[in-house]
Amino acid sequence: MTFTQEIKQAAQAYWDSSFTHPFVQGIGEGTLPLSKFRHYVMQDAYYLKHFAKIQARAASKADEFATIATLAEHATSTYEAELSLHQSFFEPLGITEADLEAFEPAPTAYAYVSHMHHASEGTLGETIAAILPCYWLYYEVGQQLLTYTPEEKIYQQWIDTYSSEWFEKVVLEQIARLDALAEQASPTERERMKRHFVTSCYYELLFWHMGWTEETFTSVYETIPARTVSS
Repeated sequence: MTFTQEIKQAAQAYWDSSFTHPFVQGIGEGTLPLSKFRHYVMQDAYYLKHFAKIQARAASKADEFATIATLAEHATSTYEAELSLHQSFFEPLGITEADLEAFEPAPTAYAYVSHMHHASEGTLGETIAAILPCYWLYYEVGQQLLTYTPEEKIYQQWIDTYSSEWFEKVVLEQIARLDALAEQASPTERERMKRHFVTSCYYELLFWHMGWTEETFTSVYETIPARTVSS
């Protein structure tokens, strides 16, 4: 068993739950309310800006020129490919400049980004481990939804992006990179890499749920039971 197979197995419960989450199923079936996808897109655009920063930080931690160049290219491609994909959704979803200026991250998006920044303070292996679920899980979700043909064009475009050969190549590259880094890492570092990976898988699952519930700080606060004060 490779290191990436091992850590994926450790996160299997979170991983499998992503495929059956109603948000993901709703994209494939075309039944997901656009208001929920709109909320997700705005949160994901925020996430991807930070994701690109983490990719750039990973490049700065590499020693080999080829790895530096590849990881820097990943940061650029995140902007060019994924953010441009989201921007193509803005108009049909009614996302305006005013909406973007007033944007506030949801608790899950904020926590996930904070986790990635924390992990990226460690080694290159720890950094890659923290960002790999975003690559790998989205590719597998895209593959699962390949047989679906939602009438909503936005959802079909989303599926086409994450099931593409271009995206597959990037995913396999990062999996191989993490396996290679794990071979050189100490047992302690490997354990940190595993922990970062599993935590990111946990947040990936919560990210779907964040979109499904249209989570905000206010909505989460309102679920807390009111304190009963006895006289």
